Amino acid sequence: MIEGYNYPVPVLDANTVDFTSSSPEQTQRMGARLGELLRPGDLICLHGDLGAGKTTLVQGMARGWGSARAARSPTFVLVHEYKRADGKVLYHLDAFRLKPGEGPGLEIDSALDHGAMVVEWPERVGEMLERDRVQVEMRWIDDTRRNLRLEGKGARPEEILRDFRKLAFGN
Repeated sequence: MIEGYNYPVPVLDANTVDFTSSSPEQTQRMGARLGELLRPGDLICLHGDLGAGKTTLVQGMARGWGSARAARSPTFVLVHEYKRADGKVLYHLDAFRLKPGEGPGLEIDSALDHGAMVVEWPERVGEMLERDRVQVEMRWIDDTRRNLRLEGKGARPEEILRDFRKLAFGN
């Protein structure tokens, strides 16, 4: 068991990690560990209902990425950019308000050349995100707990998950 962590961390297979976060702060810490591992070209897709904690996870990811600016929900802006000292950017795209057909105008390939990208509601962007990625499924359990399942789709995402497991859980 991990100090302050009361639930087992099952490794379903080499490409999947499933765990329960006990608080928003813990979700942010897990996000920070994930953000530390990202590099330009990496894509993270966040699935989950409203209130599942997606933006809370991204807040930690931005901190781990090295952004001095705190992450916030881009629901009304569509994309927020979080720069770190070397000029690389973590793009945070919230596709919740996109309508069918709006996604193809997004410059995802160009963005991934200059940084990493986190996408909330990726199912609304569709096949533009059918590439190597880490998929994160978040489920609301109660007011403080969330279940997170991370799955690597491709060689680099599998490497990210392997390193995340070591960094976050020591195994």
